[in-house]
Amino acid sequence: MMKRNWMKRVAPLMLAVMAVSVASATEVPATLNGVKIVSAEEAKRMLDSGVPVIDTRVAAEYAEKTIKGAISVPYKEKSAKDPGFDASQDQFDLSKLPAAKSAPMVLFCNSGECWKSYKACVAALKAGYTKIYWFRGGFPEWTSKGLPTQ
Repeated sequence: MMKRNWMKRVAPLMLAVMAVSVASATEVPATLNGVKIVSAEEAKRMLDSGVPVIDTRVAAEYAEKTIKGAISVPYKEKSAKDPGFDASQDQFDLSKLPAAKSAPMVLFCNSGECWKSYKACVAALKAGYTKIYWFRGGFPEWTSKGLPTQ
């Protein structure tokens, strides 16, 4: 009888702890050293001034709808959704980024639990790019502001 009461009290607590662990493991970091986070309005101004805006979502999402003028460079991820992810498990075509490592670029995905733009920013940093702008709010923020899509 005591064992059953103990399980009734401990089981919900264990489930709550596990849920918090899973939620925090999939939460995209709020910042990334060496990368500047920009808003939809800042990304739009940069795009209008000629800065490439890179859509890191899968090709099908890009084909369905994207930021008007965005370039598709999908980040193909197989690694964990974790800041310490193993980039060797993923694919990202750095040759499609600006040739000059000092050229600015904006990277985005779907925000929230989407890690593609975060991981693409990390890959660009490791490749030596110095002016990386992360549009962390991504496509959902863009569309919520009524900004142009294609």
